[in-house]
Amino acid sequence: MRFRLLKKNFIAFLVILIVFIMLFYTIRRTKDEANVEVTEKEISQTAIMVKFDYETIENMRKSVYDSNYRQFIQNGDKFPLDPEVVVVVQVHNRPAYLKMLIQSLEKVTGIQNTLVIFSHDYFSEEISGMVKGITFCRVLQIYFPYGIQLYPNEFPGQGPQDCPRDISKEDAIKKGCSNAEHPDSDVHYREASITQTKHHWWWKLHFVFERVRVLLGYNGFVVFIEEDNYLLPDFHEYFKSMTELRKAKCGDCDVLAVGNHDGLSGFHEFSSKTETAGWLSTKHNIGMGISRELYYKLMGCNHAFCTYDDYNWDWTLQSLSGTCISKPLKVLVALGSRVLHTGDCGLHQKEDCRPEKSQERVDAALKEAQSALFPQVLTLTDHGPVEHQPHMKNGGWGDVRDHTLCINYAARL
Repeated sequence: MRFRLLKKNFIAFLVILIVFIMLFYTIRRTKDEANVEVTEKEISQTAIMVKFDYETIENMRKSVYDSNYRQFIQNGDKFPLDPEVVVVVQVHNRPAYLKMLIQSLEKVTGIQNTLVIFSHDYFSEEISGMVKGITFCRVLQIYFPYGIQLYPNEFPGQGPQDCPRDISKEDAIKKGCSNAEHPDSDVHYREASITQTKHHWWWKLHFVFERVRVLLGYNGFVVFIEEDNYLLPDFHEYFKSMTELRKAKCGDCDVLAVGNHDGLSGFHEFSSKTETAGWLSTKHNIGMGISRELYYKLMGCNHAFCTYDDYNWDWTLQSLSGTCISKPLKVLVALGSRVLHTGDCGLHQKEDCRPEKSQERVDAALKEAQSALFPQVLTLTDHGPVEHQPHMKNGGWGDVRDHTLCINYAARL
């Protein structure tokens, strides 16, 4: 009798326990679903909050900070896989050329597996609208926070107390202008419009490798281009082949140059050919692939880069190769360029911009080169060790304020 009673009590306990467990999991599932709804709501709110406010300088500064912090990935739900290739575009204010670049990106085979980061130092609804119209790959927009547009009347822009470019140092000291003690090596004073490009390039390099959260686990090369570049349809596949070629046959190559300044001249002959060389500003600054390993080497030269009196980032980099970076940079070069330069005006030439003519030249060249795209195998001519290539400083970077700001990007961003 007692055994039957115990058996009934045990069965009743089991029933209660099962009901309790089912109730617990039902409540937990309800909470999880609620959390999913909250997360989706937060994502939606984030997308709204990155809307850029162009009304005032202060509003633009806030939008820059907010956007750089939130890092909204456009088309992230459409292309959820990790990127095979990352392309970073430095954008100023040449929307006609940017439009050509975007059109070229859309035609790249495999572009859906690419993350394209647009880094802006000029902010406009026209440019933003062009980038937001991209639907064919994942996109991130980042914003250089120390540009002239955000500081038009003070450093890093051009302040009213800054010395005129061509005033002598003696007269500058007499006048008492703010940077009188710090002309460049040619005894010229800084021009904000000239210094901005080097500032932006170095900040962008820091930000991409240190602060872009979606790339924290990415160990591949990052390709750096500019708004007046144009990518060939086989860019993605070709660059992947270059990285494999480097891994197999050129382990000491520091840089991948998927572009050159020869255009498509001799493309049928050179399409599948690569070679090694010492890195030169005038040859290898277009379509430049940088690894995290090289980035860390460059960070070891942060002070040297930021104090070298040359307003060009690429000439400055050449000066580091074989000096601060003890072993000169060796580059694996695509002889058949996959990145074209379309810009016929820019930093030094402001007039007579004719992007429609550039488009015509590109279309004609691509028509000729079409049959030589997508080579099956790449060949390599390795020219062995490379040497340091010294050059004359171009100046334009003598102001200690530029040095200090540049150095601090690593900490401030």
